[in-house]
Amino acid sequence: MELLANLGLGLSTSLTPLNLLYCLAGVFLGTLIGVLPGLGPTATIAMLLPVTFTLPPVSALIMLAGIYYGSQYGGSTTSILVNVPGEAASVVTALDGYQMARQGRAGAALTTAAVGSFFAGTVATVILALFAPPLAAVALKFGPAEFFSLMVLGLLASIVLARGSLLHAAGMVVLGLLLGLVGTDVNSGIQRFTFGLLRLADGVGFVVVAMGMFGLAEITRNLENEEDRSMVVNKVSSLMPTREDWKRMIGPILRGTCIGSALGILPGSGSILGSFAAYAIEKKVSKNSKEFGKGAIEGVAAPESANNAGAQTSFIPMLTLGIPSNPVMALMIGAMIIQGIQPGPSVITEQPTLFWGIIVSMWIGNLFLVILNLPMIGMWVRIVSVPYQMLFPAILVFCGIGVFSLNNTEFDVHAMAVFGLIGYLFVKLDCEPAPMLLAYILGPMMEEYMRRALLLSRGDPTVFFTRPISATLLALGALAVIAASLPAMHKKREEAFRE
Repeated sequence: MELLANLGLGLSTSLTPLNLLYCLAGVFLGTLIGVLPGLGPTATIAMLLPVTFTLPPVSALIMLAGIYYGSQYGGSTTSILVNVPGEAASVVTALDGYQMARQGRAGAALTTAAVGSFFAGTVATVILALFAPPLAAVALKFGPAEFFSLMVLGLLASIVLARGSLLHAAGMVVLGLLLGLVGTDVNSGIQRFTFGLLRLADGVGFVVVAMGMFGLAEITRNLENEEDRSMVVNKVSSLMPTREDWKRMIGPILRGTCIGSALGILPGSGSILGSFAAYAIEKKVSKNSKEFGKGAIEGVAAPESANNAGAQTSFIPMLTLGIPSNPVMALMIGAMIIQGIQPGPSVITEQPTLFWGIIVSMWIGNLFLVILNLPMIGMWVRIVSVPYQMLFPAILVFCGIGVFSLNNTEFDVHAMAVFGLIGYLFVKLDCEPAPMLLAYILGPMMEEYMRRALLLSRGDPTVFFTRPISATLLALGALAVIAASLPAMHKKREEAFRE
């Protein structure tokens, strides 16, 4: 009964005209940036953070959430029609979706992707509603030592799950922690790492770092990677799959939903991991495995279900523990902090309208996405044909205006440009910036919890190892790093990165 009452609260919150408008705006923008290759949800949300300052907290977070899971839908459209994945999680969809389009079955592929995404998103939202409150109740019993160890586990997991070299990922985490230390120490009032610049007394701006590392760096990277977008589908015919298609897609949708829901909770890119894992498993268990890569409908249903389920279950650690599972969730936490909301398990009890409003809005957003993606296919196809050289100047201007509006100072614009250059260099050096952003967000919170734990233990550092839950979390993190460092696992990481 309590769950029904909470869902009723969320329904009354999300169905207000203002929140419906921002939910629609979020999923529309998400679909748009999913369709446009090179503009991922991370860069878009980073650029839109200044816009959310003037919005009510619930409306702002509903819109940002819509952008994230909406981008998973949009990426499938160009993967199928143009063989250009608009979003990283849609790379696998292109393998069979594009082949179906070349065979004149683009409509069936698009419907399969939409149905799988809608079902997976709906189920994942149910999982979020059922399991998030109990998890938050358990987290409320955590002390400072447990929260510190939990955040250490999150950072270690981000290192393990990052692409490429473990050493590179560890270096990015250290850099993020150092960036989080810049500013004035709350306890002593001493300025740290400011180099005498008064502008850094309050620390490095979160929006500045995010827009530079993900916005400008992504624009620069895409300018040197021009893609050949050969359009093979000018007109999509029937959208209705055959009876045989329905039979073949049901199992993959169910399996993909389960895999994506489980992997989405993990730190890292859960939706991306889910789509690859679902495709690989489906290829092994399917009776039509020989058709994979040649237009198998299972190759569209499974990864699309997995990446949408993963996108929505990734909200569980963010909303309940205050731990971001990927860069987008880190940006969402940044938006909550900017709105004056302390992320963590207390959100459910102190901000029930916000928590349940976001959850229910996901059901509404998934419905909006089905309406947006199928009837408006023609518009999305025309948009993807726009040259990127015409898009990036407008994006740059938007970034500059957004950053300048924060404090009305040129310093923030210059700092954004510097972080954009640094982010581009990291890309060239095969250093994934996601672990750095996670560490930048978690660093100040880790410092605060560590100080509280040491204060309560009268300066005894063994408190992190003598408390059972804290010791278990640290042990899990250590085991993950050791396992990833094994020669066999290290070789697989390097091969996957090169691919």
